[in-house]
Amino acid sequence: MTDPDEKLRIDKWLWAARFFKTRSLAADAVESGKVTMGEARIKPAKAVGIGDRLLIRLGQYHFEIEVLGLSNKRSAAPIAQKLYCESDASRARRAEIAANLKMLPQATLKGRPTKRDRREIEEFEERTRKVRSSAWGDFE
Repeated sequence: MTDPDEKLRIDKWLWAARFFKTRSLAADAVESGKVTMGEARIKPAKAVGIGDRLLIRLGQYHFEIEVLGLSNKRSAAPIAQKLYCESDASRARRAEIAANLKMLPQATLKGRPTKRDRREIEEFEERTRKVRSSAWGDFE
């Protein structure tokens, strides 16, 4: 399906290009405005064609892509990546976000808190209540 005049539903294309695991997840993302075409919200039945530009927001990551090919079948990732071209600015922003996320400390949960942990949690909550009440007055 590489004829320039051919069109395909955007939810099918997003699924085939492996941005979403299921077609219903792709349709939900389009409905909720996480996928836009030319800065305009679209519906899942909107036809996408070769040369269209899309902005896809997945969590903290934003993909600015141009559609290079159409496929209504989900195939291997290397083949799916040939269906679109991501802009260099988009790729750089995603790399920067990934680097920032790696630098954040990772919380290590070791299961149920001990008695000492519970005391520290309660102490912290009490301090934050005092700070909130002094900052906001008696509005609680």
